[in-house]
Amino acid sequence: MIESILLTAVRVCTFGAGRALTNASGFFFAPDESRLFLVTSRHVLCDAASGHHPERIEIELHTDPANLAAATGFSIPLYRNGRSLWRQGEDGVGEIDVAAIEIERAALPPTTLHAAFTPAHLAGRRDRVEVGSSLLIVGFPLGFHDQLHHMPVARQSVVASSFGLRFQGQGYFLTDARTHRGTSGAPVVMRLPDGDGGRGELPWLLLGVHSARLDAGGRDAEVDEALGLNCAWYADILLTLTRD
Repeated sequence: MIESILLTAVRVCTFGAGRALTNASGFFFAPDESRLFLVTSRHVLCDAASGHHPERIEIELHTDPANLAAATGFSIPLYRNGRSLWRQGEDGVGEIDVAAIEIERAALPPTTLHAAFTPAHLAGRRDRVEVGSSLLIVGFPLGFHDQLHHMPVARQSVVASSFGLRFQGQGYFLTDARTHRGTSGAPVVMRLPDGDGGRGELPWLLLGVHSARLDAGGRDAEVDEALGLNCAWYADILLTLTRD
């Protein structure tokens, strides 16, 4: 048995000008039974500050439920007729570093094995998320993963700021975790208590989308260690980004 949470995440490889560019993380989100989206950080798909403008991305899909070593690459174009195909959001403060791009279910191999979060996996009022709550960040740090079975790895984390409160007025909360490049776009999740129904075979709360590490502006690199804090954008933005 493979834990369902590992089947939600995929490695995202970006390509442009006929060559590979970067590696990142992403995950599946299904707003309803008919539609499926790939979610990642917006800067993975486009980052004007660094001149990062890929033309397409590629993810790996499991194609045989009885053999996890069987996988295929699935290419997703980022533009059509000069227009971007992904959806990104913004609020009164500015851009939100989350993007969602729809995947045509009919184009997937018929035996594709994956798991997807749904609106039911987003935190609600009855879900208790406190400072210090244990989390997992499921992704592909530095592209590292089980290359034989095409599986992500999970890093331990905790909630490091008041969940539900926009840190510094931005649309994210803080996590305390050791993270690396390539983790951008990974789902930030919390295990549900045993017996907590309503989420099917995926007993996890999707709290956020990992974006980047944060550091203190005045830190002396020769004296002070890095803070080890990260920003995770609130996952409820997906309800807006995937609205039909």
